[in-house]
Amino acid sequence: MFFNLHLRRTFTSAAAAAYTNFHKNWTFFLTNGHLNEALTLFHTSNISHTHQTYADFFHACARHNSLSPGQSLHQHMLKTHKETQSTPNLYVSNHLINMYAKCGSLELARKVFDEMPERNIVSWTALISGYAQYDRPEESFTIFSEMLAVCRPNEFAYASVLSCCDPEFGRQVHSHAMKTCFVDFTYVANALITMYSKNDHSHEAWMVFRFLKCRNLVTYNSMIGGFQVRGKWEEAVDLFSLMRRDSEIGFDRATLLSIFSSLSAVKNKNHGGYGYMIPTCLKYCSQVHSLAFKTWFISEIGVVTALAKAYAVLGAQISDLYNLFLETEGGRDIVSWTAFITIFAERDPVKSVLLFSKLCREGSVPDRHTYSIVLKACSNLVTDKHTSVVHSQILKYGFGNDTVLENALIHAYGRSGSVLESRKVFNFMVVKDIVSWNSMIKIYGLHGQPENALKCFDEMDIHIPPDSTTFVALLSACSHAGMVEKGTKIFESMSKTYGIVPQLDHYACMVDILGRSGRILQAQKLINEMPMEPDSVIWSAMLGACRKHGETKLAELASKRLQELDPNNSLGYVQMSNIMCSNGTFNEAVDLRTQMNWLGVKKDPGLSWTEVGNLVHEFAAGGLHHPERMTICGDLEELVKELKGLGYVPEINLVTRDLEEEDKNWELNYHSEKLAFVFALKHAEFKSSRRAIRIVKNIRICVDCHNFMKFASDLTGREIIVRDSNRFHHFKRRVCSCNDYW
Repeated sequence: MFFNLHLRRTFTSAAAAAYTNFHKNWTFFLTNGHLNEALTLFHTSNISHTHQTYADFFHACARHNSLSPGQSLHQHMLKTHKETQSTPNLYVSNHLINMYAKCGSLELARKVFDEMPERNIVSWTALISGYAQYDRPEESFTIFSEMLAVCRPNEFAYASVLSCCDPEFGRQVHSHAMKTCFVDFTYVANALITMYSKNDHSHEAWMVFRFLKCRNLVTYNSMIGGFQVRGKWEEAVDLFSLMRRDSEIGFDRATLLSIFSSLSAVKNKNHGGYGYMIPTCLKYCSQVHSLAFKTWFISEIGVVTALAKAYAVLGAQISDLYNLFLETEGGRDIVSWTAFITIFAERDPVKSVLLFSKLCREGSVPDRHTYSIVLKACSNLVTDKHTSVVHSQILKYGFGNDTVLENALIHAYGRSGSVLESRKVFNFMVVKDIVSWNSMIKIYGLHGQPENALKCFDEMDIHIPPDSTTFVALLSACSHAGMVEKGTKIFESMSKTYGIVPQLDHYACMVDILGRSGRILQAQKLINEMPMEPDSVIWSAMLGACRKHGETKLAELASKRLQELDPNNSLGYVQMSNIMCSNGTFNEAVDLRTQMNWLGVKKDPGLSWTEVGNLVHEFAAGGLHHPERMTICGDLEELVKELKGLGYVPEINLVTRDLEEEDKNWELNYHSEKLAFVFALKHAEFKSSRRAIRIVKNIRICVDCHNFMKFASDLTGREIIVRDSNRFHHFKRRVCSCNDYW
């Protein structure tokens, strides 16, 4: 008997030692994230497992989102309990519900829940949280409602159901939280702020924030994030300032991301026309940048990328933005690369393409979004050779049949001057969506091919119904070609045939069509009869028409409305000033320019670009900053003499200042596009070939430069392609593709 007792104690001690050793090993594996090793140990051991063991493994499976191993463990547990005729306890069942819910298997989670002999608040909360996490608000709210009949919610139950509520359900939960005094719990209040903010009820979110006595970092981040999402950047930065001034709570990465994103949403909204917001916001952005630098958050790639976006929107120098890019050396991923390529795509497309090249050289593989962004940059370049290089990479890496990228290629080729390449891409598309057809119609319109645009529309109408954007492209094509009757029929067919209600863009096109053809009164009548208030684009179209046809009185009205709607836009002042100069009222024009300067409204200088070799050369009027200025100006004077021999007569009446005739000729001669043309013409690569000379201009080409290019194309025997701010002009043998209608 003594021997048996001793033997039993020995076996018990050995089993305890084995379990202790097993427990230490799997605990080590689970703690260090080695789930597979822990599972191997679990299934190869011959000892019986406790409820705690199963609970810990279910928790680990939930954390690693490992559904299949979790299901195997569940089956193992059921088999063990069947053999021992026991049942899972409440603690283990709650972990099982949580595991299934976190892994997205909500039906299995609900099955375990329904089969539980007893439940507690953790059981209910785990299921509510699972439905909320996978965006099934109705089920989450239903379970929450059922729970109220059997037990009192805790703060986690409230927060879970609020995370997926719409305002209707959210207000009911809010009301119940107030009755049970949980609304003062910071965790619940934070969920309420987030719920109201994401549903565009920032006033209710602010009231919750305002009356909450105990706020934490999440509270401030939730409220700042709510303002940011709704574009209320002033409220976001004011609250951040209050947070820094009145509380001992610090800030974290999420705070900075919200602040920088808020500043990225800043538009140049002027108070009284003084335009002080952008400089103020730029200064504020710099201050937050300093905070991020001091706290080392600037070392995080996400923070520096958000900062760069904010600086770009606020007009920071390109060199400063590039320095920020250099600071991210070693920590960039494809998201940050794409972000910086996006930042430079508008402001400096050449640098954007260079960054893309650097990305490829460093061995990173661009994704479809990166390609679409770099193609956007290529569309702003002078020639299509960069688009062609990117196109070859897209084919190489298997994105050739990606409709989004094919649409981007149509746009990039067309905007960089090659309608033929745009059409090739379009023709070879396997799947053409509405964007494909709209892009092709738009490109035809930009290049002065309205017949092809209309033909493309007829072909489209067979395959896919047009949308609102289709008619903007069609009406623009008619506007560029002066097709008044056709444009009017298309405008009328929108609602009658296709059931599309005309919007501001469509009315702007019609005002442009009527106004530029000389039907000013019809354009004015259309504006007066519009079902919505005309915007700055419509008044800009009206003002341009008035200037073209000398309608001074209506021009004054259009200019005034344009200044009211877009006070920081120089167009209303400049156009009116030009009209005054054309009428000989130079003093009034000077007064208007003085007023414009006093209000801080700046006119964009006329710039032109041409590409020679691998370099893009920029020219301003007079060529003051180009190193070859003297040679270019001399060559231009000689060319003008030759053109005058062919019949070219400078339009000196276009000069907007009261000058002597000799000075007027000088001012006209040195417009930026003329300088760009002469520079390209005299360069070796153009001398030895009959290639077209391509020029990009940031504002509309003037009448004199238009005439100059027509005669120059005849004299040199080559095509000249000029892309101005409005359209393309293809000059060939003294004829322009616009038929002198622009």
